[in-house]
Formats: sequence, C-alpha cells, structure tokens
Amino acid sequence: MYGFINTCLKSMVVEEFGEETWVKLRDEAGVQDTFLTYEVYKDEISMQLVSKACKLLGVKPEVVLRQFGEYFFEFCKRSGYDHMLRTLAGNLFEFTENLDALHSYLALSYKEMNAPSFRVERNPDGTMLLHYYSDRRGLCHIVPGIIGAVAKDFFNSEITMEIVNQLEELERTGKKEHVVFLVTQWPAVAARTSRTESFTRTQSLQPSAKRRDAPEPLHRNRSSINFSAHRSHWETIRGLVRLGKGKLLRGFQPVYPAALNIDLKTFCHAFPFHIVFDEQLVVHQAGVNLQKIVPGLQTMSIHLDLYFSIVHPEVTFTISSIRKFINSHFVLQTRRDMMPEAWKGRPMLQLRGQMIWMPSLDCMLYQASPLLRSLQELEERDMHISDIAPHDVTRDLILLNQQRLAEMELSSQLERKKEELRLLSQHLEEERRKTENLLYAMLPKHVANQLKEGKAVEAGEFKECTILFSDVVTFTNICSLCEPIQIVLMLNSMYLRFDRLTTVHNVYKVETIGDAYMVVGGVPIPVSSHAERVANFALGMILAAREVINPVTGGPIQIRVGLHSGPVLAGVVGEKMPRYCLFGDTVNTASRMESHGLPDKIHLSPTVYRALRNKTFVIQKRGEIEVKGKGRMTTYFLERNVGVSEQQIMGVSDRATGARQQDGQMSFQPVAVRTQHTDDLCLIPMKYEDSPSEPLLPSHMSEPQSRPAIKPRDSESYGSLHTDDQSQNGDLDQLKHTERVGQTGAKFTEKHMGGLGSDGQVNPEEQRLIEGAQKNQSKLTRTKFCVVL
Repeated sequence: MYGFINTCLKSMVVEEFGEETWVKLRDEAGVQDTFLTYEVYKDEISMQLVSKACKLLGVKPEVVLRQFGEYFFEFCKRSGYDHMLRTLAGNLFEFTENLDALHSYLALSYKEMNAPSFRVERNPDGTMLLHYYSDRRGLCHIVPGIIGAVAKDFFNSEITMEIVNQLEELERTGKKEHVVFLVTQWPAVAARTSRTESFTRTQSLQPSAKRRDAPEPLHRNRSSINFSAHRSHWETIRGLVRLGKGKLLRGFQPVYPAALNIDLKTFCHAFPFHIVFDEQLVVHQAGVNLQKIVPGLQTMSIHLDLYFSIVHPEVTFTISSIRKFINSHFVLQTRRDMMPEAWKGRPMLQLRGQMIWMPSLDCMLYQASPLLRSLQELEERDMHISDIAPHDVTRDLILLNQQRLAEMELSSQLERKKEELRLLSQHLEEERRKTENLLYAMLPKHVANQLKEGKAVEAGEFKECTILFSDVVTFTNICSLCEPIQIVLMLNSMYLRFDRLTTVHNVYKVETIGDAYMVVGGVPIPVSSHAERVANFALGMILAAREVINPVTGGPIQIRVGLHSGPVLAGVVGEKMPRYCLFGDTVNTASRMESHGLPDKIHLSPTVYRALRNKTFVIQKRGEIEVKGKGRMTTYFLERNVGVSEQQIMGVSDRATGARQQDGQMSFQPVAVRTQHTDDLCLIPMKYEDSPSEPLLPSHMSEPQSRPAIKPRDSESYGSLHTDDQSQNGDLDQLKHTERVGQTGAKFTEKHMGGLGSDGQVNPEEQRLIEGAQKNQSKLTRTKFCVVL
C-alpha cells in the first residue's frame, strides 16, 4: 500500500485517541512513525497496525475497519479530492459504478496502486447488490464505512449494508476475496433531484398526480407524447420545446439514423485502437495503429486472448466475465511472445478503454486508447503523440500528467527532506540533552545555565555547609600491584555507586581526584539538613564500598571518610574547563578528618557532631587527637542512623537489595549495581524536612521520625551548626551510653595514631590490633542497641 493509507491511519488514531495511543500502537506494531505519501510500503505494515489497534483498543476488527473507512473518506476530502469525488456521479448507484474509473485515474499518479474492484447491481425493490473484489483479505469492512460516509455527505441519505455472500471468486486469477453487500438506501431525506435527472427513475414510475414538481403541460399530455409514426420529426420537437422558455422532457429518447453514415476505413482511422470481437473472442475488426503495433490482428479469425491478457479487472478472458464488469474500465496488455522482434526489449503496450456490447451483432466493441502516463513511457514504446487520434484526450493527459508527475516528485522530495529534517532535529535534541546532562554533571544547574547565557557567575559565600572527603585505604599499594585497567574498573564501579547516592540524598558532588571523592551538602542550594544529608550519604558510602572488589585481595575495598561543617566560598574557576570549586578552611579541615580517619570509619569533626547529636544518629566519641595544622581536636565516629533503614539510605526497595527480616533486625544483602542510567530511574530519594517535594516511600520501608517543619530562611541562616539541645530523653541516654562504650576504643586509637604512614596506610600488625578492638567495641554496642530497639 502507499504511504497515504498508513498516514491516514495514523491521523485517525491521533485525532480519535491521542498521540500517546499512536506511539504505543506504533511501538507494538514495530513500524516507523512517519510515512511518505508516494512511497510504497508492504501490506503487512497496514495489517499489523490494524491488528494491534484492535488489541490495544479492545474492539473487533470490523469496528476499527468501519471507523477507518468513514475517516478515510473525510481524509481524502481534506487532501484535495473533495471536488473530484463530488462530481463523480449524481446518485449512490452511479457513484459506485464509477469507482473503478476513479481508481483508474488515480493509477496515473499511483502507478503501483493495487486497488479493489466494484460491481453494482440494481434490484427491483430499489436495493443494490455491491460486489467487492480485492487481493487483500480481511479489509471488506472498510467498504461500509466509506459508502456510508459518501451517502450521508454527498446524497444526504442513510444506508445499511450487510454481507449476503462471501467467497473466493473462481473467475478471477489467483485467490481473491469476493464479498457481496446488500445496500439499502433510505432517501427520505435524500430527495436531491436537481443534481441529475436520472436519479428520479423510481419517481417516474409513480402516478403523475403525485409528482407535483413536474411542469403542468407534462401532467396533461404525458400519455399522448411519443414518437408516433404519423407525426413528423419537427412536430415532435415542437411538442417538446417551447421556443424561448420551454424545457426538454425528462424521458428523452434519441433518434438514430437509418444507416451508419461512415465508411470502414474512416472509422478504423478515426478510432485507431478499437477492437470488435464476438462471443468466441474472434476478432472481426481492429484500428489501424493497433494493427501496426500488433501485426497479428491483420490475420483473419484470430482469437483476442492469444495476443492480449486482461490486467484490470482481474477476470478470466471470457465474454461472460467481461459482461459482468461491463461498467468497468478494462486494461488489456499485449503478450510478449506474440509481439514482433523489435518489441522484445520494450515494455508491453497497455490499452485502457470501455467494453460496449452490441446486441444486434452479438459482438463486443472495445473502444480503447494507449495507457501512457508520461512522455518517458511514450518513448520507451517507440511511439509518438501523432499515433494517438487528435480527438483522443490521451494526448492532453500525457502532457498534463507529465507536469503532475514532476510536481509529485517534487512533493515526494520535500516529504523526504522534511522527514530527514525531523530525524536530524530529533537527533539534535538528543545530543543537546546529552550535552546538558554532561554539563550539569560538571557544574550546578543554575551555574551552567548562567554560563550558557553568557553571564558572569559571581562567587558566593555560604555560612553553613558540610563537606565530605573519602579515599581508598592502601590505594598506592593497589596501584603498584595491578594493571591500570583493573584500577579504572575498580574506581568506576565505586564511583557509580557513590554517584547514585548523591541523587538519593540530594548532595552535590564537587570532584574526584584519583581515589578521592569530595561531596558537599548545602551548596550550591542552601538547606538546613546539610549535615544529615552528608552523614546519610557517608553511611551509604560504607555500605556501597562493600560491593566493590579489591583486585589485589579479592575482598571488599576499605575507604576512609571524613566530615566537617563550616563556612565556604564557592565559585567557578577556569575558562576552558570551568569547575565549581570550594575555598576556605572548612575544606582543609574536612580533608584532615579524612586523612586522620580509620578504615571503614566515618570521622566527624566537633561541628558535625554538634549538628547531628540531637538526631537519630549513633555516634562514638573518639577522643582528642592531634590534627595536622589544627592542633588538638576532639573527634567522633559515626556508626549508624537508627531512624531509617539501610534500604532508605541506599535509595532502593527491599526486593532490589535483597533485604530480609531476621529476629526483629533488618539484614542487608548488597547486590550488584546495574548501569547508572537504569538505576537512576528506580532510585527512591531520601525524605528530609526541607525536601522541596517529599516522595512517597513504599509501605515496606520504615518511616523516619516526624519532625516539625522548618520555616524557610535565607542562605546565611540555613542549617545552624549549633543545634538546639531539644530531643527525646531516650536519644540522649542512648548517645551518652554510646560515648561511654566508645571511650576504650577511642583511647586505643589515639595511642596508635602514630602508626599511620604518610599516605594514611596502616601497618599490618597494628591493623590487626585495631580491628580486634573494633570488633569488641561493636559487639558491646550492637548488643546494647538490640535491647533499646
């Protein structure tokens, strides 16, 4: 089918059911989105669209096809065929009779069109039998939709169509579908008799007294008006016409001459492509130009089917089959094996014309013309315009259609260019999104938008924020013992997991340098919960690091994490590779917290401890240690957050993480992380007090403790580092007990801090001692908290 049909189907789905339905239908059918009008597509595409539409809409195929038929008629009208369709015939019977002629005309433009055929029979009771022939099965229900729309729009009448017979037409070549419809027309509101007088044939059978629209003289003299022998021809004409103001009678009867006043030679030259043959298909007469092209026609008593085959309509070459389709245009094509030697390299000649049965001679007259669509086809057959009779409109048709084909080719080129531009625009939009995503990954969104607009980005001061640093323990040794690709894969696996956590907790990733990962909360968008967000992010980092394999040991990697809160200055530096950087002593202190930390521990500065101590976090006091460049400082270790589950911290559901409940405790089983793009679609953001829109958590996740909403403030007062000491007594007692339990471990840690190398590595012997102390300490803490929970 041509793309015109598929475009119509797409337009119907979009108008009736919406663009989303078409996208879904197109995806399920596996077809493209746009179809070119003059491009030929496989029939399977249209069939697949209809089949999927029935399944998607939950309706029967005949309903969809009938609705498509109604819409197709309106679509053709809007596409410029309205005037042509309106002038095709004056009533529904003649309209259906001329459908084949309309398809024959359209075949000039749509050369590869395989249109159905129609044959109509009038019944005595006023109903019609419409015979529908098609090479495609299952599309017959389109016909009632089209014919019904035509009757309603053009002839202001309603019709009913029912299938009375459906079979394979044995007379047609191949397996064709032949469906017979019984058409009943209700012309109660369709008495439009002014379009053509032939529509009132049924009215002429009624008594003249009931026909009030007839002229008065016709009522009185109708029975006496005829062509009787005793009246002269002029007397008859005077009875029919009033000079100056009369009208012709509706029942016109022509006058024929006594003999045909034309000799055979003149007739054969005037109609150079006609053929006369009898019921046995024996040729009795042929036009001169047709004899010149097919010399076999000069032989006496030859059979027409030896030299020609019927192309349209596809019927067997018998006189009975031809008489069934007497109102159709017949296309005959010469047989190659019967043509002269000179025609073997040329396309075969096709004739298109009308079959006229002559009862007096028991012969059929085929009055035809060469079927030529362009000057190129004329040249390919070594013919000239002079070979066509001067009165034959085929001359004009070739020249006009040549111009139309050129316009169609231009229109087709424009459609192709339009489709190419659409695809290019779509690809450009995809690349633009990729570029924006890459830019937003490097810079904050509002900063990136300002740079895109050519504006200068001024540095900003943030009074309160929380900065996190992390690195991999013994990373130098790992690099010296592994291949570079192993290091890249390890870091990529780790950073993918960390990047996902930034989305869960809405913190900003500043940069990564080697194995170092830097994150900030409260910058560039100030939030009061910056310390909570970064603390939860740090807990997620410890959990995620367990899933990353150390290529040297084969076990999980170990990371150190350090946090510090304070003021910073933030701004964009650089021109060729601009970076959003943080400046100030807060950055240095956070880096010191990381470098003085312990493996798999989250090291907190006093400012972070004060921001978190009245929350649901479990914190151990490490004690006073010597911090490079800062002197003596009391620091802490962040253990866990009892207010939320590990699944909420990781931003995934229980099913995705493999979480399970055992003895009243949640057991977390980490699973392999998929690609970042896929995971971002299923992440569950953490809910905080100052979240712009709090997402609904699944029912299986534990809800955090409800806290009063915080009134928005300006950037200088967001997230106070000195939180008010207002909390529940249970939380205070719990934190105090944790500090007491952590005293032993803290003193031990301070004692052995000197064992850290310049790059923060731990000696193996001292590492074992530290791990033993941590195990004892964690056992005490875990046992105590099980009782509390």
